[in-house]
Amino acid sequence: MELIISLAIGVLGGSGIWLLLRPRTFQVIMGISLLSYAVNLFIFSMGRLSVDQLPILRASRASEIAEYADPLPQALVLTAIVIGFAMTALFLVVLLASRGFSGTDHVDGREGED
Repeated sequence: MELIISLAIGVLGGSGIWLLLRPRTFQVIMGISLLSYAVNLFIFSMGRLSVDQLPILRASRASEIAEYADPLPQALVLTAIVIGFAMTALFLVVLLASRGFSGTDHVDGREGED
């Protein structure tokens, strides 16, 4: 499982960085989204990948701390997903407004000028 999560983080991070370097605004927005997904997976994996473990500490079993899942990374990722969705929606609105004003979706506003 660790290998699959590591590969997913690497592919999402690499694809996100590659899209960030593209000249079109929509590709840059998609790159930011993929990079945020990679960071979310990384944070989620830092909370130990475990199956069938209790998420809440109980007073009777507090000595067996290794049997519990860490809820903090899960809460951080859930918050990051909501913020990332709102940020992507805002970027898309700004993209549409910028394209309406400049007539192009090129990052620097100039289409094909060298």
